[in-house]
Amino acid sequence: MAVEELQSIIKRCQILDEQDFKEEDFGLFQVAGQRCIDEGHVEQLLEIIQNEKNKVIIKNMGWNLVGPVVRCLLWNDKEDDKRKYYFLMLDLLVKLCNPKELLLGLLELIEEPSGKQISQIILLLLQPLQTVIQKLRNNKAYSVGLALSTLWSQLSLLPVPYSKEQIQTDDYGLCQCCKALVEFTKPFVEEVMDDKENSQENENLKDELLKFCFKSLKCPLLTAQFLEQSEEAGNDPLRYFASEIIGFLSAIGHPFPKVLFNHGRKKRTWDYLEFEEEEGKQLADSMASLAYLVFVQGISIDQLPMVLSPSYLLQFNMGHIEVFLQRTEESIFSKGLDLLENGLLRIEDNSLLHQYLEIKSFLTVPQGLVKVMTLCPIETLRKKSLAMLQLYINKLDSQGKYTLFRCLLNTSNHSGVEAFIIQNIKNQIDMSLKRTPNNKWFTGPQLISLLDLVLFLPEGAETDLLQNSDRIMASLNLLRYLVIKDNENDNQTGLWTELGKIQNNFLKPLHTGLNMSKAHYEAEIKNSQENSQGGEEIPNMPPEMQLKVLHSALFTFDLIESVLARVEELIEIKTKSSSEENMG
Repeated sequence: MAVEELQSIIKRCQILDEQDFKEEDFGLFQVAGQRCIDEGHVEQLLEIIQNEKNKVIIKNMGWNLVGPVVRCLLWNDKEDDKRKYYFLMLDLLVKLCNPKELLLGLLELIEEPSGKQISQIILLLLQPLQTVIQKLRNNKAYSVGLALSTLWSQLSLLPVPYSKEQIQTDDYGLCQCCKALVEFTKPFVEEVMDDKENSQENENLKDELLKFCFKSLKCPLLTAQFLEQSEEAGNDPLRYFASEIIGFLSAIGHPFPKVLFNHGRKKRTWDYLEFEEEEGKQLADSMASLAYLVFVQGISIDQLPMVLSPSYLLQFNMGHIEVFLQRTEESIFSKGLDLLENGLLRIEDNSLLHQYLEIKSFLTVPQGLVKVMTLCPIETLRKKSLAMLQLYINKLDSQGKYTLFRCLLNTSNHSGVEAFIIQNIKNQIDMSLKRTPNNKWFTGPQLISLLDLVLFLPEGAETDLLQNSDRIMASLNLLRYLVIKDNENDNQTGLWTELGKIQNNFLKPLHTGLNMSKAHYEAEIKNSQENSQGGEEIPNMPPEMQLKVLHSALFTFDLIESVLARVEELIEIKTKSSSEENMG
């Protein structure tokens, strides 16, 4: 019945010129064709499409059958013996139908599915889509751009595989799609390369390809993890995709050194100012991704000029590292740590000039490291971030170290980080005292100015000593070191001149704070024991645990008190011995 119905519509349309086809004819053709597929008359439908007499009708109306045919290929059983007919039908429709209508129809089909079906339809339709675009004579650049944008939007919905196992199993088909997308794009890249006249259409095609490359650098490549650079690297589909995208950039006249080194400059040697401003945030992510691929993964690194100094490369990458560290996704900010390590390892210790800290990113990056150190739930990344901060400190010259210490003491708001900085200050003072002449940044007036940020309690005697215990212990240890190493008569560090201020701002309020804190916690222990005997409990914490926490706090106060007592004892011994020397 459906076949007869379709043949009757075709018979009526065969006697008409194509401009006389009515909208109603299109609708009837689509309904009858769909019914032929639903009722299993696939071979008869194929014969109708193949019939030379129906060529004009199929050219104008056939694209309406592409959707039903594609859905049969996707949803029907892979063992269905009719599948070969569906494939033949799809190939014929792509060959015969109006390419403009077909392009829009194929893109609508690509936009339909979700989840794992996204990759299935993309893999099925990329070849037909490529064929259709190549048949278009006008506005090819627009069509390529529309197709790449639609494909990228759908691919960006797929989860990026993270582990080696996920890359190999490729459950959502992203890796397969990336590989297929390279093959889809290649003919258009070659077309740009072959055009010697640089026509406007060719320039437009270049623009669309450039946008696609930048989008791909952001997704999936910003998040993508890569297999180790060993034998397996050749089997890494995401690494292959990255290499091809960087290759496309060069092929269309934008080799990555040109793209990277001109990004962010007020005067660029590439003409995409409008595109850059419009897509600023996306472009920053894409550029960071490109820098990581080149410097850490080593993709196309041989294209880099050999004359670039390590400090210049670090300066150049610091903005990209900042972009990575601003993100909260582990797969992204971990790349910032890798890129920073890559840059720092090229530089000799104590050689990074303090003037670099005048560049915003040279201060925001260490602050980003502090955030990872204190907020990241993954221990390996916290440790790596700490190691990178130490490596960064090691590379700076003395004034740079001094400036960074001041900055981090003022901004970190974390007792453990402040303790880490104070330990670094102690190390620098120790090295300075062993040198002749002393390093002016870690002795005398400059050091005293820095010690004002270290040897004090933020809220005086009211400071929460438990929360600040790491910082307080590090400060006391630094003070003990200074008292032991620097004699009052030498006063190389300036400590002895400032002793009165240190006692008033730090030691005395610390005594008062310790007495108050100990009294408070001893009272809490007494209350806890009484409540426990009376059957009362603090919510969410069993009494044994509560007592353990309170005793642990008291132990911390005792520890601080014993170091404080030792510092005061050493001060007394040193001042007494100095007085005796002066009298003698």
